[in-house]
Amino acid sequence: MLHPTIVEDRASNAGNSILILDQTRLPQVAVQVRLNTVDDVAHAIRSMQVRGAPLIGVTAAYGVALGLKHDASDSQLAQVVDMLAATRPTAVNLHWALARMQRVLQKFPQGCNALALGTRREVAWHEARAIAAEDVATNVAIGEHGLRILTMHKPKDAVLQIMTHCNAGRLATVAHGTALAPVYAAHAAGIPVHVWVSETRPRNQGLLTAWELAEAGVPHTLIADNAAGLLIMQGKVDLLIVGADRIAANGDTANKIGTYLKALAAQAHGVPFYVAAPLSTIDFSCPTGYAICIEERAAAELGAGDVPVVNPAFDITPAHLITGILSENGVVSVEELAQWKS
Repeated sequence: MLHPTIVEDRASNAGNSILILDQTRLPQVAVQVRLNTVDDVAHAIRSMQVRGAPLIGVTAAYGVALGLKHDASDSQLAQVVDMLAATRPTAVNLHWALARMQRVLQKFPQGCNALALGTRREVAWHEARAIAAEDVATNVAIGEHGLRILTMHKPKDAVLQIMTHCNAGRLATVAHGTALAPVYAAHAAGIPVHVWVSETRPRNQGLLTAWELAEAGVPHTLIADNAAGLLIMQGKVDLLIVGADRIAANGDTANKIGTYLKALAAQAHGVPFYVAAPLSTIDFSCPTGYAICIEERAAAELGAGDVPVVNPAFDITPAHLITGILSENGVVSVEELAQWKS
């Protein structure tokens, strides 16, 4: 049984609410948590009960709808958007989804009667549902385009050895995933694949990847983060594919801390390195990776007591280390990225 990451619950006593899979409890136990208010949503994003750039964006969209439950005025909309925007600084999908919600809702003036405010609330729920549905379709397309990449790199008469980092599977999205979408497509097509899964300390999000791959029946092996370079050097990896939290206009990519080291090792040994993400992850207003704000997580995550700690959640992989960027539109080199600018 596949556990959904997020679903709308219209039958709750509180009216419209959403149910999320609490990812801080995985892989030990799969537990759903109900979010009834925008404060619940902000806490879920900040505490990483939901994580993964696409899923954060979808959850934030629903957060806007929940935030307008009792007050759909312009001032309330602005307050809700500001609250949610402050939860995670690096993942651009969050800000993309909030900007889209605000842009759509502002087409429906707040008015001065209950009917007008009711219409704005209905539009908010409709738009949040649309963002969620689009995420599913986007990830299906990423899987289809990525399948051609995997087929291209598969050794003859051998299992395709893929390495990934952190969790960019279905748990980071509404369904299918980004970096893992091609893996699931290959597995469904009967192409033999094996995934090397790095643990991704200190949050150990690689364990989430291992958990969902096990649910899907995809062969995989968990490794310590620092084992990746050795495996790449030994020729045990055919290609790497990772997700992204923000891609700058020049192709520099922010992803979970440790991604950059894998990209360096891949370049040193001639192994292709791909980034998979929806178009909403590309921030054309951000010129290079140097302009991306890197979230600093709490020192307590390292469990080091009173020892001074630096705990960045993400690093930047320079564009020249990336073989190609994969989205719902296909795959392009970083030099061709500008063609996707709308």
